[in-house]
Amino acid sequence: MPHNNIDLYSEQLDFLRNENQYRVLKSSTGYNFINFSSNDYLGISTNKVLLKEFLSKTDLDKTQFGSCASRLMTGNYEEYFQLEELIAKAYNKENVLFFNSGYHANIGILPAISKKGDLIISDKLNHASIIDGLKLSPADFTRYRHNDIEHLKSILEKKAHLYNNIFIVTESIFSMDGDIAPLKELVELKKRFETFLYVDEAHALGTHGKKGLGICEALGIIDDVDFIVGTFGKTMNSIGAYVACSRVFKEYLVNSMRSFIYTTSLPPINIKWNLHVFPYIMQADKEREALFNNIKLLKELMSYSGLSIPSETQILPIIIGDSGKTIQLSDYLFKKGFIIMPVRPPTVPKNSSRLRISMSASHTENEIKSLTSNLLDCDLQQ
Repeated sequence: MPHNNIDLYSEQLDFLRNENQYRVLKSSTGYNFINFSSNDYLGISTNKVLLKEFLSKTDLDKTQFGSCASRLMTGNYEEYFQLEELIAKAYNKENVLFFNSGYHANIGILPAISKKGDLIISDKLNHASIIDGLKLSPADFTRYRHNDIEHLKSILEKKAHLYNNIFIVTESIFSMDGDIAPLKELVELKKRFETFLYVDEAHALGTHGKKGLGICEALGIIDDVDFIVGTFGKTMNSIGAYVACSRVFKEYLVNSMRSFIYTTSLPPINIKWNLHVFPYIMQADKEREALFNNIKLLKELMSYSGLSIPSETQILPIIIGDSGKTIQLSDYLFKKGFIIMPVRPPTVPKNSSRLRISMSASHTENEIKSLTSNLLDCDLQQ
């Protein structure tokens, strides 16, 4: 029997094709389409004024475009300290630690801080990066039904006395449904059972809160959350992520987090851009207002035709169900000039394939009206 049977992989690819779960890489350049699949919630990617301001104050001749080492070797530039201090001050947290991406953060933090004898309790619909972190952790883990406080409470009542440290983990805005976690109730349970609370604010950073710091800020619970994760790869049109936490946890992560220790750091040019754009999103009140006006408009236009979208955030899913039909609808909209990518299993549960609309402050009223009209025509043609 051969031990290098490539046919097994070809068969699996055929299976994915038959299940309408096969994926291909498509170019995002060279097209003049209206993008409703981007995480560019405040329109920063098209903000030429912001970019020109950055370039005018950045001496490119003295800026490195590569770091050549990890942060613990020679890749820890002064810009990193400046950025971490800036973010920590914004949150009024003791410390912030910066990472290469949200994925690096979520696959590394939990495995580093949890041990055998600990328990991680994760929302059922948490992002794949969190799930991967759970699998890498030496701790036990279980999942509670999505946003189900009573189920989480029952798990804590049954199991809390069996473990040392317990970590409750959730996103604040869930990436596929656009719904918001019951964070105040989670804080109450955290206090009652004396656990740690870990909140991923990836999709709330920039869009929610007076300073755009997320749902924790909007609810006034920043001080009650032990680990707040934010990412620069979405609203801020950049790259990188961070965790706002205590001094002890930052030092512990620097000494134990494998996805932090064993990776080349981001180039200083990226960190300089982050230093430029983070203060901008904290003052982007007009952009946040425009974003939520756009959300309201699309929901109203869709509701006039009998289609309700329950999400109150910038992530507005239209559940289709069948993967094949979802692909057909996405292709139809693409021909009409709109990019709305189909989201299918395993990213979402079986029979819940969807068109995931991501709203931006930069979308115009005419673009939203045109999208709505084509969406409704699209449904009529299926």
